[in-house]
Amino acid sequence: MFKIQTLNNISVAGLERLPRDLYEVASEMACPDAILVRSAKMHDMEIASKVKAIGRAGAGTNNVPVSDMTARGVAVFNAPGANANAVKELVIAGMLIAARNIAQAWQFARGLEGDDAAINEAVEAGKKQFAGFELPGRTLGVVGLGAIGVEVANAARALGMQVVGYDPSITVRRAWQLESDVQAALSVDDLLSRSDFVTFHVPLNEQTQHMVNAERIRALPKDAVLLNFSRQGIIDDQAVVDALDQRLLYAYCCDFPTNLLKDHPRVVALPHLGASTKEAEDNCAIMVAEQIRDYLENGNVTNSVNFPAINLPRNGGLRLAIVNSNVPNMVGQISTDLANAGLNIIDMLNRSRGEVAVTLIDVDQHCPEETLAQIRGIDGVLSVRCLGD
Repeated sequence: MFKIQTLNNISVAGLERLPRDLYEVASEMACPDAILVRSAKMHDMEIASKVKAIGRAGAGTNNVPVSDMTARGVAVFNAPGANANAVKELVIAGMLIAARNIAQAWQFARGLEGDDAAINEAVEAGKKQFAGFELPGRTLGVVGLGAIGVEVANAARALGMQVVGYDPSITVRRAWQLESDVQAALSVDDLLSRSDFVTFHVPLNEQTQHMVNAERIRALPKDAVLLNFSRQGIIDDQAVVDALDQRLLYAYCCDFPTNLLKDHPRVVALPHLGASTKEAEDNCAIMVAEQIRDYLENGNVTNSVNFPAINLPRNGGLRLAIVNSNVPNMVGQISTDLANAGLNIIDMLNRSRGEVAVTLIDVDQHCPEETLAQIRGIDGVLSVRCLGD
């Protein structure tokens, strides 16, 4: 029986993927095998030594101590693309809200007083101040062409916009999904200089912290619109407010309200709604639950942020799932220990990523505990599990 601890309310649609005859799921649990989390901050949390995997029901993993878990041999999974449509819709909404001054016009209408005749008169007198512009023919710059960025780019093209994208790490799979006429920028600065709207879909790290600052804002065309539905901190909020006050920017739409932003007349700050749809929550929970299950039961790794992708079909026998440092002769030492125990290897697969490697080995018979202990004692082995015993 595997034990799963939930740190937030995880969608029932995801939890249903964990059959109750094999999994015990609870929010309070002393020694879980895995943890499912959404937004709970885990950096200061004591994580039990028995934990083998953490599943983040979303894309970003800033709330998970990934480096510490990697050193312990704990796989960290996320759900890239599961909330892509939800975020895409909010980005499109943000562009329309900014271009048509919808938030400001709504506030104006809510403040109208008097009878209907007086309101109608005030509407006709006041509507000119909210005149906006249309999206077709404008250029959207998309920084980050992962699952979300690609969907945003393609949706903008469908609206008649020109699209410029920048992502030095774009995968072949994502490149194939892009509309063929999406243009490639040479750099972030090149993209900014060509864009009327700019949207960001990158993780927050040392390279992306304040990716847009005062200097880069000056590279934008006058009256450009910035959109940040990715992570707080990617854009320097003070620089944005200064640019708005100087009429260098037209508007800023984001998902991260602060005291600096929330009352500014040219800022629309939403309460972190990017993935807040039932569909997105279901999709994220389903994806991460299935990944956790496959890892616990079979050792296979899909969509891990710290482990290599690996998938070895079960061919009978018992499976050893080993996590080790990515150093020479690890597989040789493990194979020697198995051979000394008289175990025949039916199938084996080894994959590495950075400093970590995962080895899946199917053997023909029960692996003695003393052999498992020998493998665990190899310098560099982080964890050893026997599956199907």
